[in-house]
Amino acid sequence: MTVSAVSEPGLAPYAVRSVASGGRRFDEPPDPLRSSFELDRRRIISCTAFRRLEHKTQVFAPRCHDHFRTRLTHTLEAADVARCLAGALRVNAALAEAVVLAHDLGHPPFGHAGEAALREAMRDHGGFNHNAHSLRVVDELEHPFPNFRGLNLTRETREGLMLHVTRYDEPSDGRTSSRSKGQDLSVARGTSVHGSVEAQVASLADRIAYNCHDLEDAIGAGFLDLRMLAAAPLWQSVFEEVVEDAEGAQIHAVRRAVLDGIVDRLLRDAVATSRSTLAAVHSPEEAVTCTHPLVILSTRCESELSLLEAFLLDRVYRHPDIARSDSEGMAKLRAVFDFYRQCPREMPRRFSARIDEQGLDEVICDYIAGMTDRFCEAEYARLVGR
Repeated sequence: MTVSAVSEPGLAPYAVRSVASGGRRFDEPPDPLRSSFELDRRRIISCTAFRRLEHKTQVFAPRCHDHFRTRLTHTLEAADVARCLAGALRVNAALAEAVVLAHDLGHPPFGHAGEAALREAMRDHGGFNHNAHSLRVVDELEHPFPNFRGLNLTRETREGLMLHVTRYDEPSDGRTSSRSKGQDLSVARGTSVHGSVEAQVASLADRIAYNCHDLEDAIGAGFLDLRMLAAAPLWQSVFEEVVEDAEGAQIHAVRRAVLDGIVDRLLRDAVATSRSTLAAVHSPEEAVTCTHPLVILSTRCESELSLLEAFLLDRVYRHPDIARSDSEGMAKLRAVFDFYRQCPREMPRRFSARIDEQGLDEVICDYIAGMTDRFCEAEYARLVGR
């Protein structure tokens, strides 16, 4: 008996079963060692787009400090949170983890500033949404297999990418992308805007992870001290719980304990609150058609986390140093984009050869979205700064 044919005991009624997966775009025999979602995970972490995340900015440019998060380390931390939450809710942890591991594959260089620059560059061609582009990456742009393009992931993982949502992630409009040849997943299955419980676990895990580690990076960058952090109720509440000597506390000595406490508080709250909303859901089909979210925080914790997000926006993401770095990244990305418009043959042949079929701007967008920060900067120096 193959691994993928083995039952999955312990999962809740609303959990997605690997053996009942909606399948892949191209038929393949079952993997003898892995379940369908474990195979998705394997394909994601071994693809080139995943490796490039190591050199893409999260908030602070990686070149500035060895300890700042990158898109890759963010992804790994979010996956850890997703596994924990999925296990507590008795849903398919391999599916939730696969969605998280792939959710930023379509993110361009220079963080959200780079996404804004690409969105502006593509304003006359459908814009740019990194969630939709993540799906395009796994469906079209990665092609390690000889018999089909893409990673040929399961429908459930692809739906999770399409519907991924946080404060800084907008789900796509129900289609993979105007530039993708993938199926219209939402129409095909009647999926709600919230998706499976596993997809919702992935979204909340991403949100918890980036808020906490962006806060830690801001402390490491010297943007925040204990006095400033007292204005963030979630931090201050946990700080008072876990730090015995508040008066003599040094921020670098206590930050990890406080941040771990914040993650644990949010996870415990999400588990308790979500169990209540899930109690009336008796199948994965009910979950994906539900009109309200099922994996949620309590009103109190949602308010505390929203206040922390507002605090980060005001004190970190809009900090003059971050704003200056974002502006420089946007300018370089746009300059490279505009140069390729004038000289498309400067792109590698495997991209420029697709221009007649897919259109110049679409091909440039694919190429630049896949770049790391340092490669985009090198292209800027080669093409514009020479």
